[in-house]
Amino acid sequence: MSAQTSRNKGQLRAWQQAALDKFLATKPKDFMAVATPGAGKTTFALRVATELVDSRTVERVIVVVPTEHLKVQWSAAAARVGLSLDPYFTNSSAVNPSFDGIVVTYAQVGMHPFKHRAVTSARRTLVILDEIHHAGDAKSWGDGVREAYDDAEHRLALTGTPFRSDDSQIPFVRYEEDGEGHLVSRSDHTYDYGHALADGVVRPVVFLAYSGEARWRTSAGEEFAARLGDPLNPEQTARAWKTALDPRGDWIPSVLQAAHTRLIQMRRNMPDAGGLVIATDTATARAYAKILKELSSTPVSVILSDEPGSSERIQEFSDSRDEWMVAVRMVSEGVDVPRLAVGVYATSASTPLFFAQAIGRFVRSRMPGETASVFLPSVPRLLGLAENMEKSRDHVLGKPDREDDGWDEDLVAQANKEQTEPDLEPSYESIGAEAEFSSLIYDGSQFNTAALDSDEDADFLGIPGLLDADQVKDLLRKKQAEEMDARAAKEREERAAQAAEEHRRKIHGLPSAPANRRKAQEQSEQEGDSPVAIDEVTNLRKELNTIVSITAGRTGRPHGAIHTEARKACGGPPTALCNADQLRERIEYLRKW
Repeated sequence: MSAQTSRNKGQLRAWQQAALDKFLATKPKDFMAVATPGAGKTTFALRVATELVDSRTVERVIVVVPTEHLKVQWSAAAARVGLSLDPYFTNSSAVNPSFDGIVVTYAQVGMHPFKHRAVTSARRTLVILDEIHHAGDAKSWGDGVREAYDDAEHRLALTGTPFRSDDSQIPFVRYEEDGEGHLVSRSDHTYDYGHALADGVVRPVVFLAYSGEARWRTSAGEEFAARLGDPLNPEQTARAWKTALDPRGDWIPSVLQAAHTRLIQMRRNMPDAGGLVIATDTATARAYAKILKELSSTPVSVILSDEPGSSERIQEFSDSRDEWMVAVRMVSEGVDVPRLAVGVYATSASTPLFFAQAIGRFVRSRMPGETASVFLPSVPRLLGLAENMEKSRDHVLGKPDREDDGWDEDLVAQANKEQTEPDLEPSYESIGAEAEFSSLIYDGSQFNTAALDSDEDADFLGIPGLLDADQVKDLLRKKQAEEMDARAAKEREERAAQAAEEHRRKIHGLPSAPANRRKAQEQSEQEGDSPVAIDEVTNLRKELNTIVSITAGRTGRPHGAIHTEARKACGGPPTALCNADQLRERIEYLRKW
């Protein structure tokens, strides 16, 4: 039997076929495919590989990946389509001629680029660069990749997140002028989360944000308290966030309990549904696992990227029906555990890249109607990232991926790197934090707890029913409309009561009081840190999200796109970081649509 007839060439998804047709039409030297996590980039790349091998366009396939675990994962996937790729090739070994190619890491290439250049130049080679943005992680990696694969017959770059927060240029990626003095990365085929969600390729993700008061003490003995989700300065936010994630407090145990309850309820319909907690560091990961062991009826897996055997433990969890896995970093990208349906984002990492890759672990769809639930702290930066899940990004040189919003990076040290983060400061002491469900984010809109206070609302969350993306959207719009109607009715009642009171005062010759009350309220609202001002920002944010949802329903545009257009027109930071005046300006802008 020939190699070609022995291939397992299954039917491709529409985006995969379109990208394949585009590639085969010209067979360019460089081709970059951007597809949201869970969409099937591996399947697409391996089809390209089999087509080129079968047509004898190439004689060897090399796959470059970010981590050791992915080497084994790619080799197994290639074997299923009839390609044999050696995942155990090292810089000191020779290529085994019985294999069709090898799988290596960016680190391997960076350490010995000339060795890999020789392997590539020896035969006509297709190089698949998985998660190509990682080639910019270190100068040695980027330079090594360029040196090693400059002479490759074809280079296929893959990524679900084609952007970086720095100016490290990604090798073999095309950059074009944007007319504003910046170079912007360009892909040859793009399939983003919004398209994948509409096609049913990925699950809808529901974010459940938890606030609560956090308390800490400094080395000077001063005690502070702040509430997650309230307008805080960067220092207060960083410390409240860190306190909430402390396993010795009440916040984490409460959120893990809520997430476990959600997982058990989802397992009624998805018996093998699993949960993942993404932790900040090794110590907290083990502490979270200890809490989960008290809740779970199955073993809790702890995955630490630096420990030997971690790849095997991920695979064991994937193949099992166990309930929970806790990890620090290793499963944030590329790891395929399709049964993950509940997540707890318990890390201080907050780059758009890390967040997108972490949430990508939960979006892979197996059957219609499945949803994913991700629990996270009510931190403005995270809420902004959750609201912009559908936003497509490119890598822009000379311009940071996120604008400066006053966040003091020194306060959170390594929190914005995809690695274990150290303590915020040695003198900092966590006193405790309580958790309170504050809001839900779906499809770019935020819904407060007032809109989700009945037993009926549990259905859309997958308790116990399963709804598709459009059904979730319709139910939330219905609840939003009901909340608006209730609020309007309450305002009418208050106006009627005020009118009746004014009428009574006129009849009895009494002075009018409401004006003085309004004056006092306005004076109170001018205090920047008053409860009234805080409530006003919260209410304005809800009003803006409501208008965005209505506009999306009328125009058919994604919520994230409408938020982005309003921000471009009015200026200012992401919605979660806006003050009252900025929110009013955006509301007024959208009302004119």
